[in-house]
Amino acid sequence: MKRKIISFGLIAIDVILINVSLALAYFFRFDFNFENIPEQVSEHIIKFAIISTLIKILVFLTFKLYNSIWKYVGIYETAMIMLASILGNLLMIAYVYMIRMPVPRGVFLICLMTDIFLIAGVRFAYRLIRRIAKGEVFTFRNYKRVLIIGGGDAGSIIVKELRSHPELKSAPVAILDDDEMKIGKKLSGVPIVGSTKEVLNVVEKRQIDEVIIAMPSATRKKINDIYSSCAKTNCKVKILPSVSQLIDESVVMQKVRDVDIEDLLGREPINLDIEEVSSYLKDQVVLVTGGGGSIGSELCRQIAGFSPKCLIILDNYENNAYEIQNELLYKYPNLNLKTIIANIREKQRLDNIFKQYKPDVVFHAAAHKHVPLMEANPTEAIKNNVFGTLNVAKCADENGTKRFVLISTDKAVNPTNIMGATKRIAEMIIQSLNRVSKTEYVAVRFGNVLGSNGSVIPLFKKQIAQGGPVTVTHPEVTRFFMTIPEAVQLVIEAGAMAKGGEIFVLDMGEPVKIADLARNLIKLSGFEPDVDIKIKYTGLRPGEKLYEELLLNEEGLQATKNNKIFVAKPIHIDMAMLLRELDCLKEVMVTNSEGICDYIKLIVPTYKKAQNSGI
Repeated sequence: MKRKIISFGLIAIDVILINVSLALAYFFRFDFNFENIPEQVSEHIIKFAIISTLIKILVFLTFKLYNSIWKYVGIYETAMIMLASILGNLLMIAYVYMIRMPVPRGVFLICLMTDIFLIAGVRFAYRLIRRIAKGEVFTFRNYKRVLIIGGGDAGSIIVKELRSHPELKSAPVAILDDDEMKIGKKLSGVPIVGSTKEVLNVVEKRQIDEVIIAMPSATRKKINDIYSSCAKTNCKVKILPSVSQLIDESVVMQKVRDVDIEDLLGREPINLDIEEVSSYLKDQVVLVTGGGGSIGSELCRQIAGFSPKCLIILDNYENNAYEIQNELLYKYPNLNLKTIIANIREKQRLDNIFKQYKPDVVFHAAAHKHVPLMEANPTEAIKNNVFGTLNVAKCADENGTKRFVLISTDKAVNPTNIMGATKRIAEMIIQSLNRVSKTEYVAVRFGNVLGSNGSVIPLFKKQIAQGGPVTVTHPEVTRFFMTIPEAVQLVIEAGAMAKGGEIFVLDMGEPVKIADLARNLIKLSGFEPDVDIKIKYTGLRPGEKLYEELLLNEEGLQATKNNKIFVAKPIHIDMAMLLRELDCLKEVMVTNSEGICDYIKLIVPTYKKAQNSGI
């Protein structure tokens, strides 16, 4: 009821404006004196005004001018008013000429201009008066001073949104852009004062409180460089993530978020060959071991989107499996999903599962991965990462699986810890099996995954939430990083490229210093490193390297059609000899547990047991 009353009120205002516009048109046409109007014209004015009002209001209703909210009136509403006014006046011209009513032609042209001026002007006046009444136009003392980086469409939208939402209490005061043609000009009234290299100078000179990076198509390296400059200031930094999120301009400020660590990797994400991936997953039975873990669950999410015939989640931990099962069934109600609780150490249990479901593709993500814990519990690492992998790989061979993809790690290269050594043996298992099996076995090797269980990011966030200190093992320790979706995309595409025996490696860009990562995360959380939150160096842990590698010396690299993925050439490994060595390893685990590391070195010659000091 209230909406109808408001709509009738707005129509009444436009009725008055239409007639005022018509009166002004006659007034201007006859030299500012109504007495100059000829009698044959004046006697039709009232009839003309009534017909004109009816036609224009009907046109305005057709253009839905009364559905717009006046306090947000802008370019779109003005354009609609112009089009409606043009159409309304054209219809009036047609009507007048049909009935041969004596109306001077100049009246129509003047009326068009006064219609647009009055009808649009009243709406803008309402918006301005409303903002003045609320103290939103001239009072910026309590507003945050915002620097926008990016003078394109995204920057324009941010300016508009900040001005349209005074409740945000943020005022755009300057813009930076690398286009020299834009510098010195204004965008929606906000000056473009320099390039992105001038962040420090502009922040200091213009007393900036907050920076918004509005460059949705910029590379990650560019974002990283800009953030590095912003990090030297005390400003809060936010980012508008992607072009696709700019479609709905009305809620763009909801999409401006804090900068994430993922934004600062300085490397572009992987692009999947969707067609190739679809061809080997669509209508296939796909099994994911460790399907409830960080990598395994993301594998399940992405595989579900390729319409498999059946997706099987296998995990030893029921809570994780239950969570991903519920998530997938909600998102993909028609997905044929099976959730199995089983331990990969139990060969007989795996035999029954493989015989029942006959998986076409296996992604083996089940593993123990925590380096310090596995150093303290080497037999558990061997049982899971070595013999568990052997069990799953043999079942795949015995049951006609087409492809088997092992999730490996950069720690398998020249390993200095038991976890890395066991993953290298797992690679050796699938490479040796590939030579004697019809199944295509491949491994995917990548570095640390941001946000995964046991990664440094969740640990750092917890330490920051507790007020610090943030613990870093060594000021010079570096790691390769990738996001969980990136890791999974690599795994999936590796499966598509597989010919058998390869180890796929991601071009992960430059390694990142963990100390720098900690500092950035502290700043992203709104604190000052070593002032609000201390960074404490604890020393390298047993088995930990200062740096990680992605290749063995003998492997070499070959390019693939994805410029971010490379393949290491297969290494000949004798299956029979490896199985004999694993049988001996199993015996050593029972009879001489202290000699495990020494025997591991016989299987993995590049394994070098690290001292407590590190490398």
